[in-house]
Amino acid sequence: MKSARPAASGLSASPLAATVAMLFAAISWGSLFLVGKPVLSRLDPIWFTALRYLLAGVGMVVLVALFGQKPWAKLRTHWALLTGYGVLGYGFFGVLVLEGLKLSLPSHGAVLMATLPLTTILLRWLLDGHRPGLPMLGAAALAMGGVVLVSGVLGRGDGPPHMLLGDALTLLGTIGWALYTRGAAKLPDLSPLEYTGLTAIAALPWQLLFAAAVTAAGWIAAPQWQDLAPIAPHLIYIAAVPTVAAVIAFNFGVRRLGASHGTLFLNGVPVSALLMSVALGQHPAMQEWLGAALVIAALTLSTRSPGKAPAPATPAAKTPAPHETVKVRAPAVVGGRCPAA
Repeated sequence: MKSARPAASGLSASPLAATVAMLFAAISWGSLFLVGKPVLSRLDPIWFTALRYLLAGVGMVVLVALFGQKPWAKLRTHWALLTGYGVLGYGFFGVLVLEGLKLSLPSHGAVLMATLPLTTILLRWLLDGHRPGLPMLGAAALAMGGVVLVSGVLGRGDGPPHMLLGDALTLLGTIGWALYTRGAAKLPDLSPLEYTGLTAIAALPWQLLFAAAVTAAGWIAAPQWQDLAPIAPHLIYIAAVPTVAAVIAFNFGVRRLGASHGTLFLNGVPVSALLMSVALGQHPAMQEWLGAALVIAALTLSTRSPGKAPAPATPAAKTPAPHETVKVRAPAVVGGRCPAA
């Protein structure tokens, strides 16, 4: 018993480091929209997504090879599932979010991204029948109100001409990411790092093939070197920081702070994007600030909502007598984290 105590304290001994890691992840994801916006003037979103994950794939391969447990055997075993979820999470989500960013504003994309936890909860209701409680439904309604304010449906007319379409594409893209996160439960033998890396690796050939096919069909233009050279630093930053480093930092923080506390840090994504927009001389409208505040309040309410009560014991369950010794089996740990987490 004494030997287990240092390990347990070691996991919770660095709340400051975990908090810093979560803030880094939130700010990195907020910066993605601001750094990515200029790239879209020179590179189509489809090629942007393919090149982004081509560069990030190098880091993913190294990390999975170093820290995974027989990752290539798992890749062969679960190739079909990993490919499907990877295309949903990195292809469908990545392309639609960038298409939305191309038509809208960076601050809008960051606010819409913060609705992801609520989108996931509503999908569980639709697909699995897990009906959320009234506080959760209220949070979803509050978030939708924030999205309506930010998108400018209520009358803002000083944004880009196709801003509403761009926001709709971004919101549609978040469904792909929500389905991708649900896929992790289908592959319980993969650690968070393995699931993140192997899905990206499995989906990459299909992203490159899709980009090449639509280019050959004449629907989009192939990237030219004179266009890539000025945005190369942007692509490297996006691949290294928001795509790889931020995901690792987020997983690190969630493992130490817990999922509910970790989700709260998604509030920092729209806040950081709005503050960086102000620093760059872009002044969001008051309704955008108000919409972001509603989304943040909804996310906070959703993580504070109590879960369902545990199911009662079955009649066959035997209550041990006072003199009996009860042996409790510790939960299995997958990839360093208890699956119940």
